[in-house]
Amino acid sequence: MRLVPRFLRQQGGAEAAEFALVLPLLAGLTIGVMEMLLVLFANTALHFAVDDAARCMSVNTLICTDAASTQVYAASHYTGPPISPVFTAAAARCGDPTTGPTGSLVSATGQWRINAIVFRMTVPLSARACFPT
Repeated sequence: MRLVPRFLRQQGGAEAAEFALVLPLLAGLTIGVMEMLLVLFANTALHFAVDDAARCMSVNTLICTDAASTQVYAASHYTGPPISPVFTAAAARCGDPTTGPTGSLVSATGQWRINAIVFRMTVPLSARACFPT
């Protein structure tokens, strides 16, 4: 009976136990922040490629001669993480579909897959740009 109170008073190894409790939370938070930064980077790169392709289709008609060449141009200007984006290009009205100026509409979609140990999640990404002619 005398050993129980003496055992409860000892504090050796308390730091190791606290570290073992905090480490998984800290690692999960760090990995989550890094995944979110990659999603933001992929979204920004997707928007840049779409904006550049819409401008090319309207202004630089020697390189972006039709919708297919504009889609290839947009895919070549995407420099983000591998999300396998799908680009579409067409002539459309910018802004208001009835009274807006005629322009070049380029859109893109992609998916970022998060494969964590505990869960799996897919984040849909999309971008759209219209550049008037």
